[in-house]
Amino acid sequence: MKTVKIFDITLREADRNRAAALSFKERVEIARTLDRLQVDAVELPPIAGGKAGALSNKTISSVVNSARLSAAAGLTEESVEDAWESVKNARKPVLHILLPASAVQMEYLCHKKAPAMLELAKTLVAKARYYTEQVEFSALDATRAEPAVLYQLLNAALDAGAKTVTLCDSAGIMTPGECAEFIRTVRENVPALERAELGVELSNNLKMAVACAAAAVDAGAEVVKTTITPMDLPTTKAFAAYMTARGESKGLCCNLRTTELARAAGQLKWMLETQRSSGSPFDSGVDQGAPTICLTAGDDIGEMIKVVRHLGYDLSEEDNARVYEAFQRIASKKHFVSTRELDAIVASAAMQVPPVYRIANYVITCGSATNAMASLTLEKDGETHQGVCAGDGPIDAAFLAIEQIIGHHYELADYQIQTVTEGREAMGSALVKLRSNGKLYSGNGISTDVIGASIRAYISALNKIVYEES
Repeated sequence: MKTVKIFDITLREADRNRAAALSFKERVEIARTLDRLQVDAVELPPIAGGKAGALSNKTISSVVNSARLSAAAGLTEESVEDAWESVKNARKPVLHILLPASAVQMEYLCHKKAPAMLELAKTLVAKARYYTEQVEFSALDATRAEPAVLYQLLNAALDAGAKTVTLCDSAGIMTPGECAEFIRTVRENVPALERAELGVELSNNLKMAVACAAAAVDAGAEVVKTTITPMDLPTTKAFAAYMTARGESKGLCCNLRTTELARAAGQLKWMLETQRSSGSPFDSGVDQGAPTICLTAGDDIGEMIKVVRHLGYDLSEEDNARVYEAFQRIASKKHFVSTRELDAIVASAAMQVPPVYRIANYVITCGSATNAMASLTLEKDGETHQGVCAGDGPIDAAFLAIEQIIGHHYELADYQIQTVTEGREAMGSALVKLRSNGKLYSGNGISTDVIGASIRAYISALNKIVYEES
């Protein structure tokens, strides 16, 4: 019996097929479910979003036990190194190099001609091979490539150490018969493929992806790329149905737990097809921190104002004076004041305004088996206003509930939390920076829980916006 390997690319393709990105928790849950279904590989997208993307991959590495975990690299050697660092602790880490094979996509995606692309393929695969033996090379848009160029590209990747090679029909232009003939022709012209796994990734543009995958397997392919829900690619459920119906007669088998597949696909369908609130405060991203600049008590007000402006604030002379006075009180007791500390000083000393909104009460519910929910009541001009929202976490839900009450979405420019005191009754401090009409407003909040501190910080920044704009 020939074992057909199923590589799931749901996570790799998900963000391109949804209006909003998957949350951290959703990515981990999808990876855990796919591993439980015994797919042969779970593929991850190139790292985006800096530390957040790398942290997501590292967490997924800890929950995937039986499947290979394949991290897609970008177009530079640095991106290969970053991808490796994010999955090196997985049980079966794989580095995945994806490069275009057609002349059109070489120019569009990489701005390179064929000779330069061959050198890039050698360089990136060799770099990946330095870290691990398990390296996959995918030839994107392979079915529209010049045959001679495609063969050279595949040979370059194989010579550099690729153990798996995937041919991609990105345009979805092939019929089953044409797909089988394409696979046979490539194998004949690239003998080195005999020592590698050969896979296919087929677009479902003509609604024949499963039939093309079946024909490719008959022609010698060993790996088929699928997704758990429809994404213009063959679904895992559809290909599993083919294997159940015809696998035994064709001498084929796969490792999928087909009896659990339908239930698991149903569980993940809501997560993958339901659009998250498009107005989430975190959709615009959170700054990972301004470059660290240290000030001392010897720095004058002019130097401090330069740093404050570098952080994005445009303060009045009066506020600059207040901030400098607070800065001097703190700097006199320390060797230096960092940019994060200066952020907190600006939030607490600048633009102190009468509160337009006050927090009446809030209730937050969250857990591993339910979405986070926030119910907030704010007071304004003696009247109470309530908002109830679900979010990707308790703080996201709380911020969404505030936006529901005020009827406006502000860009969340930065969000920071830190402890102020130690012990079981430690105080938490939160800093929220909102941007309105191009201007930055910061608020600071302190509480014995970080959610309460975050809500207070958001309301503090909001009150400054409302006061100035009114």
